[in-house]
Amino acid sequence: MELKGIHHVSAITANAAGNLHFYTDIMGMRLVKKTVNQDAPSMYHLFYADEAGNPGTELTFFEIPHAGATRPGTNSISLTSLRVASDEALYFWKERFKKYGVDQEEITERVGRKTIRFTDAEGQRLMLVSDEKNAGVEGGTPRFHKEVPKEFGIIGLGPVTLTVANGELTRKLIEEVLKFSPAATYPSEVDGQREVVVYSTGEGGTGAELILEERTDLATERLGRGSVHHVALRAADQKELSNWIERLTEMKVPHSGFIDRFYFRSVYIKDPNGLTIELATDGPGFDADEPFETMGESLALPPFLEPRREEIERRLKPLGGGN
Repeated sequence: MELKGIHHVSAITANAAGNLHFYTDIMGMRLVKKTVNQDAPSMYHLFYADEAGNPGTELTFFEIPHAGATRPGTNSISLTSLRVASDEALYFWKERFKKYGVDQEEITERVGRKTIRFTDAEGQRLMLVSDEKNAGVEGGTPRFHKEVPKEFGIIGLGPVTLTVANGELTRKLIEEVLKFSPAATYPSEVDGQREVVVYSTGEGGTGAELILEERTDLATERLGRGSVHHVALRAADQKELSNWIERLTEMKVPHSGFIDRFYFRSVYIKDPNGLTIELATDGPGFDADEPFETMGESLALPPFLEPRREEIERRLKPLGGGN
């Protein structure tokens, strides 16, 4: 029983239309599912991914129109990485970000890989990471985009950084419960005496890493537009997910129990520092209710919400675009 890597990251936007423009038109990702938050169906839930919507490539957003600005801080999922195939791709993106006025930093090597940190218009903290030296989990297939050559396209999610006030508590969850293993360390950019730990699972590599950073100099992050709600990790199938739920129960880790999200099955854990971590199955997938060729073009609703379609559509503002 071993988690396969990062499944998806779910963040918050206050502007679904602007969010759709950034991630499809500028970042070149595919909108593979236009749906709603299943727990609050008056808000959009948008899924961006590679061409096929493969697990491990999904960056998703809940739209909360009146969300305030994020106050960055500790006990947060503080950085989301997106993978590209090569170092050369980073130079393409550097010029593209400049063209579109995207806030970015210089290309920097981190843990032996070239990277660029950048933000979207709402301050979402992101980083491109090169897969040129990756020997772990394979990336996906970039969506065809007229301005982004396929060899430079986004191929999936990379390492996800957790910034917490009490590193020992989250370390126990990552190592002892979720069975990730330490793979590397590097000095904190804020306090060079403190080590940041890179954890790995499954085949390892850029698609299977969590990074744990302890910070005692910050207040707790206030979630808002531009922040991350949760990170999900990959369980192979429903049988394995059931085994994980049994393990969580046996180890007295508070959890949600089994939840059917239709496109995948899930269980949610609340980390001792307050982070939300989901375990999610690789399937059934986003083509469960619409053809592969037209995924993301229409509002998709899971079966239990279908009877409320008219009411739900009435409350949502049309988005247009996306593919």
